[in-house]
Amino acid sequence: MSLLIAGNESPLFNALAVEAARQGGKLAAALIPSGEHSPENAAGRINLEWNPASPISARTLILEAGNKMNGLDRAILVCSPPACRGLPEALAPAALDRYTDNNIKGWFFLVKELCAYFRSRASGSLSLVAPAAPEFAEAGAAPDLLGNAAVSSFRALAQGLLVASVHSPYEVTGFTTSDAGENEAFAAHIFKILREEGKRNTGKWHKFAKFSLFRN
Repeated sequence: MSLLIAGNESPLFNALAVEAARQGGKLAAALIPSGEHSPENAAGRINLEWNPASPISARTLILEAGNKMNGLDRAILVCSPPACRGLPEALAPAALDRYTDNNIKGWFFLVKELCAYFRSRASGSLSLVAPAAPEFAEAGAAPDLLGNAAVSSFRALAQGLLVASVHSPYEVTGFTTSDAGENEAFAAHIFKILREEGKRNTGKWHKFAKFSLFRN
């Protein structure tokens, strides 16, 4: 099984990568550039370059992942955008463009290429992982001007894909959680659902909660 995980570097992204390695198979990782540091060179993990602002980069990413792993069976997209706190009048246009390119528009480019790739193979699995809902600041606190917009956009994209998946030759699943800090358990839950595969899981949101560990 060959897997691509894409998204912002975050505890959940890292937990998914660790769980994927534990499950076995080939793993490629594509991080949204943060400009802070290079991605970790974990053993057995192929780090791929991705420029979310470029549709050509999205296509190149999928082709490179397939070439390096002799095909791509599964992709997990992890939405965990950085907060952008402050007042609207203080937001620089260049920063707005960069943020929306990386955390909103880039997902649409990548999903387009992944869906085309899986459709051409008449198989595959696309999973979208998002917070349960945007988090809003309390009165008087600095608002997160863009993070909530990014989460809402990603969830809308995921919902559209889930609805359309009934006509797809590949599987589409959505995952969400409101249990912050339960990254390792959430990652294990995601892979448990994916191992089951089959049409009974596709086209649905799977919400994780601590009590879900005791089901079945």
